[in-house]
Amino acid sequence: MVLTLTITLVGCKTEPKDYVTLSGKITNANEQKKITIQNRDGYEKEITVNDDGTFSDTLKVVEGQYFFNDGEKFGAIYLKNDNVTSFTLDTKEFDKTLKFEGGDSDKSNFHINNRLLQEKYFGEDLFTKNEADFDKVFEDLKVAYNELKDSSKNLDTAFFATFDKSFDDMHKSYKNYHNSKIAILKAFPKGAPSPSFDNYENHKGGTTSLTDLRGKYVYIDVWATWCGPCIREIPSLKKIEADYHDRNIEFVSVSIDKKKDYDTWKKMVTDKELGGIQLFADSDWKSKFVRDYKIDGIPRFLLIDPEGNIVSADAPRPSDPKLIALFNELKL
Repeated sequence: MVLTLTITLVGCKTEPKDYVTLSGKITNANEQKKITIQNRDGYEKEITVNDDGTFSDTLKVVEGQYFFNDGEKFGAIYLKNDNVTSFTLDTKEFDKTLKFEGGDSDKSNFHINNRLLQEKYFGEDLFTKNEADFDKVFEDLKVAYNELKDSSKNLDTAFFATFDKSFDDMHKSYKNYHNSKIAILKAFPKGAPSPSFDNYENHKGGTTSLTDLRGKYVYIDVWATWCGPCIREIPSLKKIEADYHDRNIEFVSVSIDKKKDYDTWKKMVTDKELGGIQLFADSDWKSKFVRDYKIDGIPRFLLIDPEGNIVSADAPRPSDPKLIALFNELKL
């Protein structure tokens, strides 16, 4: 009898599956009805979302952290073969509603809770704070981050190692960026004469100099056709241009594309029906105007007053509500 039971148990043993089963439900899913799972090593798989928001599929993966997107919104998920994993979310409140269940869900939930912590401590004014206040934000965040780790009893130090390094790298990167912001404000104080440019080619024909625009505020977008963040600002910039077309302000986009990409610039301006004054800088990153403003990353936005003086050498982006607040302050 004992022998028979042993044989039965051995015979019923199942082999680990070489795939993970992933399912869930997305409320307010994107119009394409698809989500994409990917990682930094090049793995990518597209999953169809049903009309009711549900989805289900199997994926053969190498254990680790993956990312998924619904439209332009991204989340992270820990995947491991033989797991049955699921998540639910409402895209209108992506991070706040994203919840994981099933295999290694504690790892995925740690990731989203860590991101929610950052959203809590990183306000819109993070990079405009003085040095002491900026440092205090990271001190408080580090305490909260360690408390989150302490509350995650089922996760080991090996799992946290990646997050610890990411935290330190983020702190260093943000600190350098904050320092550069402060340096810009010191180098280009409000009211100081603005650096200028002369005879930049105008997409509509002829050339344009900054002095040609005296008498109006000038909002300048320094960009390039290859710059993803620049392209993402285009819809917002178009809307603001339309809303302020009859105000005392000119919208100028200065491309710092290289000469070899000149035709690409011409075509993109035409195809995307870009408005405002579209100019091509004379020597890409080496253009004097770009160097004078110490521009080493794009997009970069500048605001100059009707007398040719600096209002902001690092103005809010078109997608940032602070830009409209600034325009209102100037009574535009």
